Amino acid sequence: MANEATTQPTAGSVWQAKQVYAMAAICLVVGLAIGYLFRGSQSPASPAQPVANVQPSAPANAMGGGHMPSLEEMKQMADKKAEPLIEKLKSDPNNSSLLIQIGNLYKGTHQFQDAADYYGKAVKIDPKNVAIRTEMASCMYYSGDVDGAISQLQQSLHYDPKDANSLFNLGMVKWQGKQDSKGALAAWKELLKSNPQISADRKATVQKLMADVQMKGQS
Repeated sequence: MANEATTQPTAGSVWQAKQVYAMAAICLVVGLAIGYLFRGSQSPASPAQPVANVQPSAPANAMGGGHMPSLEEMKQMADKKAEPLIEKLKSDPNNSSLLIQIGNLYKGTHQFQDAADYYGKAVKIDPKNVAIRTEMASCMYYSGDVDGAISQLQQSLHYDPKDANSLFNLGMVKWQGKQDSKGALAAWKELLKSNPQISADRKATVQKLMADVQMKGQS
């Protein structure tokens, strides 16, 4: 995401499988996924799987024979795995842990809108769960709702102004989704200022991104 140009999604856009795989391979692994390496704390009762685990190879292997599944096949896989959890949810609709588990399944098969919906239900129950709200924001971004993603990340920062993951992802979404270099730089500067404890390699990653943004802004 930081090093390669991609076609940015727009609200209501319908993506083909090729576009989703490209976005997952470039953005999830290179871009927003880095944010999860900054996380210092997360609700132990409702852990979310790192976005970095969402890679095209995972669903492909599940199909066997090296076959790259279509989005519809991936959705069918997610629906099947989510079925028993959804059944449990019927008798316990306010179980945020179940909602998050279902969201993780859909995220893992690139069904980002479905994942965002379940994460959204979870944060309605537990609005201060910054980790899950940030998960939802990432899924909203990949489903084409850039403004919604930014809004959720800003809400995360309302609850935890120093959350490094939210600040990092806010910078990435503003840069890649809105071409807002000033907004991206502001988020990353705040990240470095409010999180002096981050490791040297994470700090270097942010500084490299800031240098890239500044360089492109001058070209």
